[in-house]
Amino acid sequence: MPGKDEMILILDFGSQYTQLIARRIREENIYCEIVPFNTDLISYKDRPIKGYILSGGPASVTDSDSPRLDKSFFKSDIPILGVCYGMQLMAAILGGELTKSKNREYGQSQITVNTESRLFKGVNKSSRVWMSHGDSIISFPDDFTVIGSTETVKIAAVEQKNANLYGLQFHPEVMHTAEGKKILHNFLFDICGCSGNWTTESFIKSTVADLKIRLKDKKVVLAISGGVDSTVCSLLLKEAIGENLYAIFVDNGVLRKNEFVDVEKMLSSLGLNLKAVDASQLFLDRLKGISDPEEKRKIIGRTFIDVFEDEASKIGEVEYLAQGTLYPDVIESVSFKGPSATIKSHHNVGGLKDRMKLKLVEPLRELFKDEVRQLGQKFGLEHKFVGRHPFPGPGLAVRIIGEITPARLEILREADAIYMDELHGSGQYDKIWQAFAVLLPVKSVGVMGDERTYENVVALRAVTSTDGMTADWAVIPSDVLARISNRIINSVKGVNRVTYDISSKPPATIEWE
Repeated sequence: MPGKDEMILILDFGSQYTQLIARRIREENIYCEIVPFNTDLISYKDRPIKGYILSGGPASVTDSDSPRLDKSFFKSDIPILGVCYGMQLMAAILGGELTKSKNREYGQSQITVNTESRLFKGVNKSSRVWMSHGDSIISFPDDFTVIGSTETVKIAAVEQKNANLYGLQFHPEVMHTAEGKKILHNFLFDICGCSGNWTTESFIKSTVADLKIRLKDKKVVLAISGGVDSTVCSLLLKEAIGENLYAIFVDNGVLRKNEFVDVEKMLSSLGLNLKAVDASQLFLDRLKGISDPEEKRKIIGRTFIDVFEDEASKIGEVEYLAQGTLYPDVIESVSFKGPSATIKSHHNVGGLKDRMKLKLVEPLRELFKDEVRQLGQKFGLEHKFVGRHPFPGPGLAVRIIGEITPARLEILREADAIYMDELHGSGQYDKIWQAFAVLLPVKSVGVMGDERTYENVVALRAVTSTDGMTADWAVIPSDVLARISNRIINSVKGVNRVTYDISSKPPATIEWE
């Protein structure tokens, strides 16, 4: 398979940065996967693994119940890079000495490195790194060489050339580590011998070929929303199976203002075999009285499947349901990726019924959002497709905190439409990864004219990001925010206060629910 004749396997010990390691590897055009630390690697014996990376993690290696690996793992000829907890685990298993620190070291530090090491080839002798660890390594086995130190950490980087073992006490994957990208590049190319041939072109070629073999002349229904994920998914499937793809766009009752009509028009321009289905009342009936965000997501997921199965029965002999599920959806939805905590159920992967009659096909589930955008550009999609902000499957249901009612939907639709209009008009939209309005479950006192009001509060959310795994709140000019706030309060009946969310991810999530 083009582009997948080499891969890096990341063993996850629960670090909040594990997904960032994967992102940095993908940026080098190398395929990688994240698996739990206790994965039975026998299942990967026929995979072209060129290197292992052991992630960081919140546990202390000195605790008796901390995540471990068998000593035999380190006897492989395949290069291994331990990061933070991964390096400490390497020390503990191979005969080093560790101690539990009284104070956790967290933040920036200055490291001095041995540039003769293959890991630090071409790296500045002194540079800024990002530390995050609670244990300290007192010693490594004698056959290891210390190749990096800070003022407070003598053993900040090590190598054992003969066994291809390397360890970093800092996180090379985060942007705060100045030379992190170069260090990872050295490990991937100079040490692991990767060639970096996993490109958008190779992904399209191999995925289309796989889909042709898997689906053959079978009919497939695709859940399509007009967003970049499902749209790119539709183009991959269309190239593989042509008219046997039936794209179904569903009005789930919690779409944005004019979304159903506008998206149907956009998708029709792609020449897809498209059917638009208004199932809004069915969704809203099932959501009535529901406030819990997880329950909302699961209800919408199950109802989606009901609608697709019903539509598929009208087509006849449909075997597959396609979805634009991405890798972050999978990572955030389930805990099988290791000790990393489940953050939320994604409607694509967390709400599917056990009794679903259709087989699932998810051509994009190995990709991050920016990789999907690159695919869209390769397919020649216009900016109105690839540049759209992400919109969750549960839609406004998870942007209305609390119960969903027609009146609350109307308020949020109008406020969100004003927000988007002003972002486009001010040139801010394309600078932002995702923006949306949220209707809060509280009311506040206000004054309009000479009268006291007690009405709803709308929160505005806007973030910058690469793939949604981490995000910073976007700095929108104050005059633009002022204009948005004034328009919403003056135009949307039932709102007397607008706030702006300045939380980053982590510790917050992008969506409020």
